[in-house]
Amino acid sequence: MNLKRIGNQTVVFSNPSVILSSYSVVGPMEGQGPLGKTFNKVWQDNINGNTSWEVAETKMLEEAMEGAVKQSQIKKDEIDYLLAGDLLNQIISANFAARTMGIPFIGLYGACSTMALSMSVGTMLIDGGFARKVLVGVSSHHDTAERQYRLPTEQGGQRAMSAQWTVTGAGSLVLGQSGEGPRITAATIGRIVDFGETDANNMGAAMAPAVADTVINHFQDMNRTPEDYDLIISGDLGSVGLNLTQEVLKKSGLHFQNFSDCGVLIYDKSQDAHAGASGCGCSAVVFAGHIMEKIKSGQYKRVLLVGSGALHSPTSSLQGESIPGIGHAVVIEA
Repeated sequence: MNLKRIGNQTVVFSNPSVILSSYSVVGPMEGQGPLGKTFNKVWQDNINGNTSWEVAETKMLEEAMEGAVKQSQIKKDEIDYLLAGDLLNQIISANFAARTMGIPFIGLYGACSTMALSMSVGTMLIDGGFARKVLVGVSSHHDTAERQYRLPTEQGGQRAMSAQWTVTGAGSLVLGQSGEGPRITAATIGRIVDFGETDANNMGAAMAPAVADTVINHFQDMNRTPEDYDLIISGDLGSVGLNLTQEVLKKSGLHFQNFSDCGVLIYDKSQDAHAGASGCGCSAVVFAGHIMEKIKSGQYKRVLLVGSGALHSPTSSLQGESIPGIGHAVVIEA
């Protein structure tokens, strides 16, 4: 058996998956942000004529996945597996979207790291010979997340300055065993890191240690340095979490000139998102749109995407539990 795992946590793929297509659908706030032109479709409002925010999120995810399939120019029945997830209890957006798609379904939950996790698992399926083509889909919605995790938006509660704004968006990729497009060549699966943060309004601080741990292990496992990448980008640490992660990495001897965060990029200061963006859809739409554009144009040759997730629930927070963090990293090469 040819073991593909190297070091502590990393897998290097013998047969990398190819990203055959990408598609992103976002809400109006995301469309008005600095990356607005990189998204395939922008809704005019967060409900888009549906009966509830939750139904709207499901429809948004369906649109993103249908768009990715159409752009790939392959038939839906050629896809072996659908890997999808979201933020809601029992990943209902993904479940209901999968009901419509009619593709064998593997539901995944990694909180806001779900896009990177899905890309990793999808490539493992292809590299292992278990699939030829895999559809990946991830979503979040500001209003559904607020209702579940915090307070109904109708109450107009005051948000802490460390809080992040959940992205209304869905991103999707079609991965194949061959074809034209960027390749996913390696993945570093993260481990839970929990430093005792209990404030659900400061998820950046909860996720930062886990992201730093994954990045450190990735470079050790791969025997690489930050200079080996054109871009190293975390999922949704926001400004607070990004600064904390950079501090931890500096103390470990890693200095970055090319480290950014999807949650920092997607909104500008005039949009009053406080510490930036969060949500499964954050890294999904930034990667499917902005980053894929940069890779296809030749500006980025090798990118390290580190999905970050805060693995808490309303129940665990109400019971005083801390917020476990996770980080999953994938290497994408032109």
